[in-house]
Amino acid sequence: MRLPQIAIVGRPNVGKSSIFNWLVGRRLAIVDSVAGVTRDRMIQVVEHEDQYFEIVDTGGIGINDVDNLTTEIDEQINFALTQADAVVFVVDTKEGITPLDEEVLRRLRAIDKPVQLVCNKADNDDLELQASEFFRLGLGEPLPISAKENRRKVRLLDALLKLVEGWTDESDTPEQAIMKMAIVGRRNVGKSTFINAITGQPRVIVSEVAGTTRDSIDVRFELDGKTFIAIDTPGLRKGKSVRTDIEFYSTHRAKRSVRHADVVLMFFDSSSRISKVDRQLCNYINEQNKPCIFVVNKWDLMADHMPTERWADYLRDNFSNMWNVPIAFVTALTGRNVKRLINHAQMLFKQSRERVSTPRLNKLIKRALQHHPPPIVSRRRPKIYYAVQVAIQPPTIVLKCNNPDAFPKSYRRYLLGVLRDELSFGEVPIRLLLEKRKPSEAKQSDIPEIDVDSYEENELVE
Repeated sequence: MRLPQIAIVGRPNVGKSSIFNWLVGRRLAIVDSVAGVTRDRMIQVVEHEDQYFEIVDTGGIGINDVDNLTTEIDEQINFALTQADAVVFVVDTKEGITPLDEEVLRRLRAIDKPVQLVCNKADNDDLELQASEFFRLGLGEPLPISAKENRRKVRLLDALLKLVEGWTDESDTPEQAIMKMAIVGRRNVGKSTFINAITGQPRVIVSEVAGTTRDSIDVRFELDGKTFIAIDTPGLRKGKSVRTDIEFYSTHRAKRSVRHADVVLMFFDSSSRISKVDRQLCNYINEQNKPCIFVVNKWDLMADHMPTERWADYLRDNFSNMWNVPIAFVTALTGRNVKRLINHAQMLFKQSRERVSTPRLNKLIKRALQHHPPPIVSRRRPKIYYAVQVAIQPPTIVLKCNNPDAFPKSYRRYLLGVLRDELSFGEVPIRLLLEKRKPSEAKQSDIPEIDVDSYEENELVE
């Protein structure tokens, strides 16, 4: 059963996104004094008094978009109003009733849905008194609030529950998503088109205008009876090209989405060369140890001119430090290979959560040391005493040894390769940590040390 939806609407710059963030309890939507920052619908679940509902942030009604996306923004508002079960109409207490507020009112009267009039920016008692002016709109008693000053939040939540009280008695706890996927890449590589393909509806605006998506947008969808969240992120650009606060916060939110994701889909345009922005973004994904799939989009444009192996080799040559990352070729516009890509992302998510037993891990490390001992340093060969997995997402393996600095990067790469080849972590990042064993740990451990100079005498306990 779906949750009831409440859409927040109003003219530009009345504080809709501020109220959205305030109710959700996180800074998800970008808030800026520039009119028209919000373009797409943002939807989040809110819980109050053990009841759940979805709150929807929308663009400003009547905005004249600087990138000529006014029609697309208005279509998103129409979708929100059509799907919503109730509406919050936000006005500005300080500015009073404006002609554009009356235009919003005419639009709401045509849809015949419950409406709560909310007077935002009532930052003090005197301004709350000014809210009485909005009785003239004929929507009942206006509710003065201030998202900025945290005034009347509980009253607003109570009012929202009344709007959907016929629903809330039946609403259960929302099903938890199995996996979060961040859809990232530079501008105009088809991220939003991909989101619309997996949801089967125009969930976000798709345009040839660079930088159309500004917020990171969480989109819940179902596939084969399972619930997922796909995060559409703003397209990144070179750091020196970020000139406005909106672009700065868009970049910040895109990186935050990478950090919070379970799997990252890194999009490339098949008809474009790899850019500096692509390299910077891949480095960031790698630094965060996130499972990743390289997604070559718009493959229909290149399928007749280039074999997939050539593009795959191109990616491997440019991202040699991510050689384990799988590569997918899709056409988001038609949905080709999209479901297969989601299924592969689930496989990576499962890999990142795998655990391996300590006996098995130690047996594997022992064989690796036998096959290729670490190099001698200062006339002594460094020793690894035992190994243990200490975490998942990413799989984190600690090797207790006598001298971590004695193991060069090349040897650490060798050990990582062995772990990747022999365990179920073939396509996900592995954190390999070498730590010096403390005397107390030597006493506690029942696993004899791995001594590459006398293996026959030091068998690991299984």
